[in-house]
Amino acid sequence: MSRALAALALAVVGLVVAGPVTAATFLDSERVVTIGAHNATASPTFDGHVTIVAGPLLPELRMLSDAPLGVGAEVVLRDSPDTDLQRVLAQDAAIASQPEGEIAAMTSEMTQMALAALRRGVAAGVIAMVIAGGVWWALGPRRRRELREAWPPDPRPALVLGVLGFVVLGAALAYAQDPDTEREVAWVPIRQEFPELPDEPRLDRVEISRGAATATSKAIVQGALDTYQASLSFYSDLTEKTRGIAVRAPEDGQTTALVVTDRHNNVGMDPVAREVADAANASFVIDLGDDTSNGASWEAFSIKSLRQTFADLPIVAVAGNHDTGDHVLDEMERRDFIVLDGEPVEVEGVRMLGESDPRSSGLTAGYNGNEDDNIAAIRDQNTALAETACEDGDVSLLLTHSAASAKAAVAQGCVDLAISGHLHRQEGPVSTEGPNGTSTRLTIGSTGGAVYAFALGTKLRRDAQVAVLTFEDSRVVGLQVVTFKPGGVIDVGDYTTLPVAATP
Repeated sequence: MSRALAALALAVVGLVVAGPVTAATFLDSERVVTIGAHNATASPTFDGHVTIVAGPLLPELRMLSDAPLGVGAEVVLRDSPDTDLQRVLAQDAAIASQPEGEIAAMTSEMTQMALAALRRGVAAGVIAMVIAGGVWWALGPRRRRELREAWPPDPRPALVLGVLGFVVLGAALAYAQDPDTEREVAWVPIRQEFPELPDEPRLDRVEISRGAATATSKAIVQGALDTYQASLSFYSDLTEKTRGIAVRAPEDGQTTALVVTDRHNNVGMDPVAREVADAANASFVIDLGDDTSNGASWEAFSIKSLRQTFADLPIVAVAGNHDTGDHVLDEMERRDFIVLDGEPVEVEGVRMLGESDPRSSGLTAGYNGNEDDNIAAIRDQNTALAETACEDGDVSLLLTHSAASAKAAVAQGCVDLAISGHLHRQEGPVSTEGPNGTSTRLTIGSTGGAVYAFALGTKLRRDAQVAVLTFEDSRVVGLQVVTFKPGGVIDVGDYTTLPVAATP
């Protein structure tokens, strides 16, 4: 019995120390994150809200977090690489119309901070238990008996009060706000300041600060809200039109994959693409690159959105020439994309090969200004991928950002299908007879409807495309291209069996 009481006492000591240390560490945490078009810092709170602080010239926003224990966050937006304030706000508004990726990413950051704080708290609790146990052992039975005899006849009330005192003191230290850091903010529903906002349920949960920033920047904020409303309306309508679209579903023994490319930050098309994937019963997603415009760290929202939209499906990816640098590839790997690196892999039973584009766009930080280097890099990649595919002999699908990287493999007939993007327009499908067999090549247009390298906005700027590939017995056997017009018209292309018959 005494051993059980000793173990219980040690557990109480551990909890008394671990609880306040965990809470205090959590509240003192801070992470550098990317939110919309901004770099930002996020820190936890216990006020039950996610609060966005955009500086003295713009009003603050907040919404309920719905997290347990009233956990929330304060997100302080830092500067954006874009120097045009109105354009930055327009980008933020367009991203806000599809916020699921950002919400999931922020939830993940808060969870990681909480787990890190919990580990520190548990470590502190274990240390306290070891110290308490060591002191208990060092005193020895005789000294402990002498101490017990010197205690009052009934020590239990004193022990209970002592433990409660420790708990209350620890909780007070952990949860008490520093009075010097408390901010007085008058919060009102955002509809009270902007009654013309659309009837969108999530806006009912948003509050805006009332003060000089709101009054003086109302025209700027109104412009951003107009962008939000237009983007939400266009892409919501297009998503609804796409639901249940008449694409070919796989037959018995077949599987399918959805192909996207050249999204160029247009997260508005992600739920549209998801509807096509659902209609085609896709087993995985293929991303052919150029998810961003500049390959900058703040463009991580594009990768986060794609992952959140297809959270239940594997995503196989190569990066494009506008994704040059470490940021995009690091974010892909962080979000569990299967990034191809020039070696054959099997995904969902399909053997495929691919590699990120070795070039850099003039818009990216990795651009060296030497076009000869870019040409040489593509030429070397074209040769290396052909050698790998032909030596392997079982590669069915070749994934490259640019068709120029797949020319040799197609000419030699070493793959069933080589699919690419980069051109922002469709070319093919066209089949070619080579010494090792017949290969088909297909280039699809920008999924983001991009004009040059920019696609984020209130609607499509040009035709947008996705493709559905069909596999049977681990080989690609057919394809279908779906085109979305800027006016909202959807064109479902014919299902094409591979190889494609030669045109007279």
